[in-house]
Amino acid sequence: MDLAPASSPGELLPDVIAELARTLPSEHVGAWARLLRSPDCTAGPGPATQARLIEARPGFALAGAATRLTRAWRSCAPVPSGEAVALALDAAAAVASQFAAWRSDAVVSGPVSESAPVRLTSAVISELIHDSRTSLLVVSFAAFGVADVVRELQAAAQRDVRIDLIMEGTAAEGGTLHGNLGAAEAFAALRPHATFWTWPAARRPSVGGARAALHAKLVAADDQVAIVGSANLTDRALARNIELGIIIRDPLVVRRMTGHFRSLMAPGIGPLQQAPE
Repeated sequence: MDLAPASSPGELLPDVIAELARTLPSEHVGAWARLLRSPDCTAGPGPATQARLIEARPGFALAGAATRLTRAWRSCAPVPSGEAVALALDAAAAVASQFAAWRSDAVVSGPVSESAPVRLTSAVISELIHDSRTSLLVVSFAAFGVADVVRELQAAAQRDVRIDLIMEGTAAEGGTLHGNLGAAEAFAALRPHATFWTWPAARRPSVGGARAALHAKLVAADDQVAIVGSANLTDRALARNIELGIIIRDPLVVRRMTGHFRSLMAPGIGPLQQAPE
């Protein structure tokens, strides 16, 4: 059995525990915590405990991790009990699990590479809307040809989800889109069920005669999860263009984004105003 050192002797126990909880499978961390609370580990961080940790999950090479843990454990003064180390492992594992649930991830449109697994923007947006239960905030510069997104939004409206759509308009509407139709037209079927917002020309700054644009792209659900990226809500951007975005699952960050837009929507204060029905 290989009990050779796998790390420098100067590692601190809290750092080792935090890294093990983050990198080892949760089943292994749980098995170690149970073992450290058992009578088998009353002797502390000696060779016998180290051997039992390695054998706690057969078939998995844990010698290096067990060595790191027991070495850092022995370096403490005073040396904590096995129960204390087990409690620290459980706490670190709980934090690691929560962090994993909030972890961001990349989404793409267009060609998919083989370098790393990524999810498609269209699938993530549809899933996010499908899973919403209380609120949806949708912001886009351009929008057209997204029948699947419209259907998911209609289904959300039937679940009494509050839907706010902030869309860029045409030059005639005070916006910066070329052509005759603003982005809101893609969601005309939602008129009775959603609140539409615009940025009037009178409230936009201008530079050299050009108006500022409503250029953000955001879909946020329940103030808990959001997707932000380069893709507009168009069939071309969601399916064919090379686009890149990120899905954010940290509710604190998502609430900052939705809170920002809701402050811009505040009646009489924010620059956005509700579009006439």
